[in-house]
Amino acid sequence: MKKTVWVCGLIAGMISISWALVGEGQLSAHLSMNTRTFLGYATMILAFSLIFVAIKNYRDTHNNGQVTFGKALGIGLLVTLIASTVYVVVWMIDFKYFVPDFGEKYTAQVISEMKANGASVAAVKKETAEMTATMTKYKTSALFRILVTYSEIVPVGVVVSLIAALILKKKSKSEMAAA
Repeated sequence: MKKTVWVCGLIAGMISISWALVGEGQLSAHLSMNTRTFLGYATMILAFSLIFVAIKNYRDTHNNGQVTFGKALGIGLLVTLIASTVYVVVWMIDFKYFVPDFGEKYTAQVISEMKANGASVAAVKKETAEMTATMTKYKTSALFRILVTYSEIVPVGVVVSLIAALILKKKSKSEMAAA
């Protein structure tokens, strides 16, 4: 089981960073924030499809065709932890060496889109102040940056883990007969 969890977690991590490495670098200037966010989360969901693979592999190969909800959820959460850690580590390296001005660019794009969508001057001013404060903390505190980055991806993995555990759980025949 450990090998399956590690392999699926590492592959899921590599898939989860693919959009950031390929799409964000090449396309970010041409796509709206909503489109970028959608593509980022779609990539995460694709990556976390490996949770299904890990649980099904464990159930069918290592546990005689059965797995409890708790065990399946545990496998999914371990894959989530590994994949999310890959995502965070790669982002920390990317941020430090390749996009140290991420906060400024992100803030500028959000404000530009607000203005284009007709936001009031007061709303733009308020959002600019809030984003500037947040991005200053993001840039200066590695712990804050790590926590924010984990908060982007972990919830997706938890939801997929819950769904996979519900779908793939299988009781033994003796447990089903007793119920």
